[in-house]
Amino acid sequence: MLLTLEEKVGPKNAALLVVDMQNDFCHPEGSLARRGRDMTLGLQMAPRLAKLIEEARQAKVPVVFIRQTLSESTTSPASRERRLKRMPDEVELPLQEGSWGAEYYEVAPQPGECVVTKHRYSAFIDTNLDLILRSQGIKSLIMTGVATNVCVESTARDGFMKDYYVVFVSDCTATERIEGHEATLRTMGVFFGVVVTSSEVIDAWGRAKQP
Repeated sequence: MLLTLEEKVGPKNAALLVVDMQNDFCHPEGSLARRGRDMTLGLQMAPRLAKLIEEARQAKVPVVFIRQTLSESTTSPASRERRLKRMPDEVELPLQEGSWGAEYYEVAPQPGECVVTKHRYSAFIDTNLDLILRSQGIKSLIMTGVATNVCVESTARDGFMKDYYVVFVSDCTATERIEGHEATLRTMGVFFGVVVTSSEVIDAWGRAKQP
């Protein structure tokens, strides 16, 4: 059982999951921004996440990049109906493979780092994420990225259901509205794991290096 933050984020136990940091979700000229969504929180968060990723690499904590792509072949009738309700004027699917919108925003994997491509909110649905994590002996997930209350939360929930510890980084996740962000943080802290800041994670890595 992992009881302390140092244990939960330690390089022997944890992986840093970076969820959906892509142009269509984050860039001020991406798909969401063009539809009038407020990108402020994500733009403010991105530099903090970049720093956390670099600190993770120095601490030898595995970094797993998760990206989403959309296509007609992977869009179900249920998904299509949901999208039409939310974006009835949408002409072209965002996040198409090979498009600018699907490219990484402000952060990117280094050679050798794992990349998981998903087609649903949760990165555990019909992907090899669980296999990757189990193969490396990972027990704990450090959750970052966008959107706090959609894809990051969905992945964290499924991770907990698969018996991973969840460490949810409050200032390295973001969504359109602060109310949704804060609601997810409350839910995560009560039912699914611990909610911490990036500074707390970095400090825990620093303590782990001490003799």
